[in-house]
Amino acid sequence: MISDIVDTQLKQRIEQVGRFIGHTPLFPIQRLYRKPKVKILVKLEWQQLGNSVKARPAFNIIKSAVNNGKLTGEKHLLDATSGNTGIAYAAIAAASGMNVSLCLPENASRERKTMLKSYGVAIIYTSPFEGTDGAQLQAKSLMEENPLKYFYADQYANSNNGLAHYHTTGKEVFEQTGGEITHFVAGLGTTGTFRGTITRLKELNPEIKAIALHPDSAMHGLEGWKHMETAIVPKIYDSKLADENLLIDSMEATNLIKEIARSEGLLVSPSSAANLVGAIRVAESIDEGTIVTVFPDDASKYSEVIEKLFK
Repeated sequence: MISDIVDTQLKQRIEQVGRFIGHTPLFPIQRLYRKPKVKILVKLEWQQLGNSVKARPAFNIIKSAVNNGKLTGEKHLLDATSGNTGIAYAAIAAASGMNVSLCLPENASRERKTMLKSYGVAIIYTSPFEGTDGAQLQAKSLMEENPLKYFYADQYANSNNGLAHYHTTGKEVFEQTGGEITHFVAGLGTTGTFRGTITRLKELNPEIKAIALHPDSAMHGLEGWKHMETAIVPKIYDSKLADENLLIDSMEATNLIKEIARSEGLLVSPSSAANLVGAIRVAESIDEGTIVTVFPDDASKYSEVIEKLFK
């Protein structure tokens, strides 16, 4: 059958795309923060297809769905996103020959909307006041109305989200530090990065400390992060994994962007800066160790923020 041939070709293209996911470098923070016997290393996650940390779960979710027959060449991949996962879906799908429909809050940045349109995504805009929670509800509704048209990826509940980091990020971090990592620090959104990475790291060394970062208020400005007390809590979230939880102020993170650019040569997103705020706070609390965090993306999708900072 023609559909079988199309699906076989889709599987082959997915395998080819997989070569360009992951394997991102670790960058040492050396000028912005210094402390004897303490290292801070950041994973530059925009250096892969899809340009963010979300390339890993997006690829793993797509690959799994294609291989088990849930996502065929005839269906649209459907999900809710604040931007980065959607862009990763879109890039991977464009390279693989798939259709994508995404529920996106109307107040998403201009750059995100432009990128998604450029990849040919069908965008369903949702209330700017409900954030990704509203986008999730809309995606579920669309799936219920059109089950034959859509494969609902559901990144907030899909175990392949965390498994992507379990199989790649955790292993990479451990090998890149020569097993010297003592603390892993990451902000919580879908929670896939934190859950998958720290689960693998603790298998490799149970002494590694897991530090989870949370926005300090419901009305925070860290796109993609979840304020667990007021948001729809992702089904993959496991509150028991963290050895310590830290609250991060959005403004403190945003202000750090300028220092990171001028001290380290990296122009990053607010969520990346927020992760570094957390890593520095951990560094200040220890006498020695190797702290690793993730820079989910760079500043290319945050022109309004950057223009205000550097005007």
